[in-house]
Amino acid sequence: MSGFGSLPVQEILSRGSIKDADIARFRRVFYEDGVISADEAELLFRINTECALKPAAWSELFVEGLTDFIVFQEQPQGYLTANNGHWLIDRVSKDGLVDSRTELELLVNVLDKARWAPVSLVKFALEQVKHAVLTGEGPLRDGTTLQSGRITDSEVDLLRRILYAFGGDGHVAVTRDEADVLFDIDEAIENSELNPAWTDLFVKAVANVIMSTSGYAVPTREEALRQEAALTAPEQQTSVMAFLLSMVQSNLSSVKDAYHNQTTEERALAHLEHQRIEIITNEAITESEASWLATRLCRDGRLSPSEIALVAYLKNDSPKIHPVLIEAVESIGFAA
Repeated sequence: MSGFGSLPVQEILSRGSIKDADIARFRRVFYEDGVISADEAELLFRINTECALKPAAWSELFVEGLTDFIVFQEQPQGYLTANNGHWLIDRVSKDGLVDSRTELELLVNVLDKARWAPVSLVKFALEQVKHAVLTGEGPLRDGTTLQSGRITDSEVDLLRRILYAFGGDGHVAVTRDEADVLFDIDEAIENSELNPAWTDLFVKAVANVIMSTSGYAVPTREEALRQEAALTAPEQQTSVMAFLLSMVQSNLSSVKDAYHNQTTEERALAHLEHQRIEIITNEAITESEASWLATRLCRDGRLSPSEIALVAYLKNDSPKIHPVLIEAVESIGFAA
């Protein structure tokens, strides 16, 4: 971006606002040069932080330019290392929390565009939704009056988008770090009004972990976690819990055939793929273990509605699962 020095950066910073004309100049420079240096990337963050007034078009420019820098210009091209992930986290957050929706969108877009990213970056993105749910605060809740302990459909959609982004086009099971955040969210909302969209995502994600841990080959995340068309309980349904149980059974049955017993070759290839990701990102992936899953279910001594739906499916309709999980599921009693 050799023409960057010709832009009125100091004027923009002094007045604390970005105009449409400024964005047009930035775009012209982007397209002419096509390269953003590390110093220029830092300056984009500074402008975004120090300018209180920004038109809607700035967010698109900010996300597009910095995604191009960190994903396609930094090495290894097309991938994110742990160091690059930490660099991004440091610049979009304070005390572990993303400052604005624009920076959160940058984070998710980077995950979406990168072929692989460190799982710590994915977990950090998921934890932004967790923070909104637990506290009712943060950029996801700006302009809303929602109380803590509830999850919205838009937040469920964002979680699904983040999980899709990390999975990419490969057959990568939901990791322990990701599942941990989902369990934390489920515990936080167990006493709130039931949200079928959340139950659908939670059960499918945890079932994905369970199937992988039990030795099954998993489908792509898009197939495993896709949202079904209808998630709204019918008006004549007298029991919301009965609806959730029926919904989970139907929705999981629709993807059950996508899982199959891993062959020795598939198991070896999956192991090599994990190793490849760890080498590229320079960060280990903590794989889920049956004993860990067993302790997470009903960790606080009672099952949430989503866990009830999951356990009911595992007891009645699931294929063979790990013996440790069978024992845990059989030991759990609940009233459906």
